[in-house]
Amino acid sequence: MANNNAEDVLLLQEFRTPATREKAFTGIIKKYQEKLYWHVRRIVIQHEDANDVLQNMFIKVWNGLDNFREDAQLYTWLYRIATNESLSYLDQQKRKSSVSIDHEDGTINLLKAEKDFDPGKIEWKLQMAIQQLPEKQRVVFNLRYYDEMPYEEMSRILDTSEGALKASYHHAVKKIEDFILNH
Repeated sequence: MANNNAEDVLLLQEFRTPATREKAFTGIIKKYQEKLYWHVRRIVIQHEDANDVLQNMFIKVWNGLDNFREDAQLYTWLYRIATNESLSYLDQQKRKSSVSIDHEDGTINLLKAEKDFDPGKIEWKLQMAIQQLPEKQRVVFNLRYYDEMPYEEMSRILDTSEGALKASYHHAVKKIEDFILNH
């Protein structure tokens, strides 16, 4: 993704020009929507929730893009907003829930409610194992495993040291392996 920086710079320039602002924003959405959708979906699980979070995220992007200082790459900034919006959404859901269920049980139940759910298939076991992880480890694992994001980039998005991220990923992998082997 980093090699698309020139395209992002052009999109940002167009966004700052009133005549091409909407076209540029549409270009940003087209370029990043699918990757961001799957990033958000892996955190919040359900399609409808992911769409809601993504919509809120793009509203924040629209409102904040004029203040984007470009000291980070555009996709880093977008991932940070998407991650924060996803985690905020989960916190809101926890607070709204009249029954105090812990997050892992709630997301496991959402996963089991998916129409193609089959606990015997390895991809579903992997998803269940991921949902057992603490929130931070789950986000780190998803960014590294699915998005193949370098630790340096994750460090900017999550505002955490690379060493801490490597440790989180290592612990997440061990917990996932244990879960798959024992379930």
